[in-house]
Amino acid sequence: MEDHSQFRLLSERRFLPFFVTQFAGAFNDNLFKNALLLLVTYTAGGLFGLSADVVVNLAAMLFILPFFLFSAIAGQVADRFEKSAVIRWIKFAEVVIMGVAAVGLWFGWYEMLFLLLFLTGVQSAFFGPVKYAILPQALKDSELVGGNALVEMGTFVAILVGTLMAGVMMKAPVPGPVIAVAVALLAVAGLIAALRIPKAEAAAPDLRIRFRPLQETWKLMAIARENHNVFLSILAISWFWFLGAAYLTQFPNFAKTHLLGDETVVTILLAIFTIGIAAGSIACERLSGHKIELGIVPIGSLGLSFFGIDLYFNMPEQPIPSDWWMIITDPHYRQVAIDLLAIGIFGGLFIVPLYAYVQREASPDTRARVIAALNIFNALFMVISALLAMLMLGVIGLNIPEFFLVLSIMNLIVAGFVYQQVPDFALRFVIWVLSHTVYRVSHHHLDRIPEEGPALLVCNHVSYMDALVIAGAVRRPVRFVMDHNIFATPIMGSFFRLAKTIPIGPKSKVPEIYEAAFDRIDEELAAGHLVCIFPEGKLTKDGEVDTFKSGVDIILQRRPVTVVPMALRGLWGSFFSHCGGPAFSHLPKRFWSRIHLLADHPVGPEQACASFLEEKVKALRGDHR
Repeated sequence: MEDHSQFRLLSERRFLPFFVTQFAGAFNDNLFKNALLLLVTYTAGGLFGLSADVVVNLAAMLFILPFFLFSAIAGQVADRFEKSAVIRWIKFAEVVIMGVAAVGLWFGWYEMLFLLLFLTGVQSAFFGPVKYAILPQALKDSELVGGNALVEMGTFVAILVGTLMAGVMMKAPVPGPVIAVAVALLAVAGLIAALRIPKAEAAAPDLRIRFRPLQETWKLMAIARENHNVFLSILAISWFWFLGAAYLTQFPNFAKTHLLGDETVVTILLAIFTIGIAAGSIACERLSGHKIELGIVPIGSLGLSFFGIDLYFNMPEQPIPSDWWMIITDPHYRQVAIDLLAIGIFGGLFIVPLYAYVQREASPDTRARVIAALNIFNALFMVISALLAMLMLGVIGLNIPEFFLVLSIMNLIVAGFVYQQVPDFALRFVIWVLSHTVYRVSHHHLDRIPEEGPALLVCNHVSYMDALVIAGAVRRPVRFVMDHNIFATPIMGSFFRLAKTIPIGPKSKVPEIYEAAFDRIDEELAAGHLVCIFPEGKLTKDGEVDTFKSGVDIILQRRPVTVVPMALRGLWGSFFSHCGGPAFSHLPKRFWSRIHLLADHPVGPEQACASFLEEKVKALRGDHR
């Protein structure tokens, strides 16, 4: 039996060297940046005649500025050249930068280290586009969510460990040389891992690279806006980084002022938040059923807001001095820890499917530049996040829990806007919830459905849930053909219109709807989509497969495409079936029922006909109603 776990990728050369490379890079960036800030704060006491507070913000600006200046060029480079070679050159540059940084750390040349912090940002800006653009070339579509989950988990764990190690190394008698050796060794380790990354051919080898940062950045925005859904997904990802930056930046003052915590409290809050994001990222693979499932994204956004609001209402009214152990064991403080953990988990659920969706939907020849545009938006949103925090906390006078409450409410507003603009998110959310709460769906051989191109799915019709079960199980979007009467109901009608369902009715009663249905089916197949029909034309009244009508033959005469016979087992007897009387006329007798969706081998259009497909579906369903 094939191992579908994402952790399997960590044993394969097509993924492991890349994972180690990006982990070492994120680890080193955060170790160097945080160590430098600690050295400046506690050893140098400020630089360039500036206070430590100003120097800390200057450092943050120096690290993030390259993402604005060089992401456009980085995206061009990643599209123009073979990607593993690009990664190796970037990692070689990191070895040189960190080699010089090691000398600066050893001798305490802090002014020079700030220039190197800028160069570290440049190197990270160039790595970002190729980091995400290489994944769709190295992984199958069914592995994209798992691969992205591991990358996000690795990134946040690397951020956590790098930050913690900077603090640990500062306790050494002479911290500079210890940190110098560490950053140099990590850079070399990243380069060694990069040498093992398999080739990933150039997506646009004829692309002309233009070294015009501002013009190319503007051009990059136009490329990102070409696909409306991808662009809004980019904005949603950047919104996550807006929230994440807002939370992480406030942790030190939040711990000190509102939890009366010592320095260990800041560390435990950071660890809890990061572990939550890593856990949420990993959970995506299981919750999505190994496919890019947009239905998880609204779950993530709702969780972010719910637990952000819960955090505000669970703040200790009269805090007492605390340390990291009290945060875990004291009931008042523990609820704060649980809320932060949950915010991290739902953040992981929110961001991983979005990254995978952008990678899949972006055109291969512009994918790296789209990722570069994403990095620019991420940087921009993090800067806006800092400015908003300064406004809310400094000018308006909110305290930090009130600021977190405002962020949670803003998140609901932003989520509502995105889901209204991209109905697929809300649609997939409803489908995912229904198909994962009312039923437990087991899938069998759904990989027989073509991964791309047009195909006709034919299935037995047992209940009003059939379409939702199939839509929740099949990796690709499906256009369903359904009775036109269902569109007359206000809620269900709106839902199925959103799903681009095709209404059909009897030719003798509604000839215009009948003809229009076959025209729509032909258009959808011509566009390369999957279309699903229930050839019985109505729900079964006895649990058996009824006679297939001739509609399938008409469809294939107009558009000869591959047909995939499918069968549903276990839905007969449900609240939504006609078992024991009309559907909805009797109380539900069971919940969380086990049902099965099976797919047979594809049938060519020359062999497919109503009677042949009827026998195929009957055999596939067997005696299980």
